[in-house]
Amino acid sequence: MSDYFVHESSYVDEDVIIGKNTKVWHFCHIQKGARIGENCSFGQNVNVSNNVIIGNGCKVQNNVSIYEGVELKDYVFCGPSMVFTNDLTPRAKYPKGPLGYKKTILETGATVGANATIVCGHNLGKWCMIASGAVVTKDVPDHALFAGVPAKQIGWVCECGNILDENLECSCKRKYKKGSNGLIKR
Repeated sequence: MSDYFVHESSYVDEDVIIGKNTKVWHFCHIQKGARIGENCSFGQNVNVSNNVIIGNGCKVQNNVSIYEGVELKDYVFCGPSMVFTNDLTPRAKYPKGPLGYKKTILETGATVGANATIVCGHNLGKWCMIASGAVVTKDVPDHALFAGVPAKQIGWVCECGNILDENLECSCKRKYKKGSNGLIKR
């Protein structure tokens, strides 16, 4: 008996690691070489491609494909039907395979809203937030709030998810200051 749950309608290939208390719901596919941490949740119709690494406490909502080359650190949230890419110049006739994939890393606590697109080759900083429908085409600093097409920074967010005031303070009492890659707690 395993210490994680996989719904009977889902497929888990060989050579996959799934952490304790993780739940894989209806019609999912976890492909060969995937490494998934503890306490994660995968909604309906999620695909985790070959060799993808996912940290602890991640939540991946319905209809998300996490392609090879994408890595989710701990506590990343992927909203419903958001999109990752892994090849900047795909061609059906001339597939590049894994050597052509661009790495995309979502740092601890990053949130991506419903129907947003993350163009490959970019890093999303710790505790950043990407608005629903945004198209990210560049790196995102820690705690940055990005929105639009193409996405641009429109503010800063706290680790708890609230938008910070002009003094970089949150209603939850956390306070921040500017650092080398976005904000850091003060």
